[in-house]
Amino acid sequence: MTPEPEGPSGVRCRLGALLDERGMTLSRLSRIVDMSYANLSILKNNHARAIRFSTLVAICEALDCEVGDLLVLDDA
Repeated sequence: MTPEPEGPSGVRCRLGALLDERGMTLSRLSRIVDMSYANLSILKNNHARAIRFSTLVAICEALDCEVGDLLVLDDA
């Protein structure tokens, strides 16, 4: 089995920007979506390697956004 390549995935998470726009903290989002602060922080800081669809839906519902607002292709 070949290991997954390390480094950028080409996808960037805009969780921090969306939280700022809505005046919401990561702690509050963590309580709303019932997900640990640590795991949301990993996502916010673009260190996540995968995300469940159910997690995407929960975050998007809490932030009143679409998946495409949260995850974007990274131009870098």
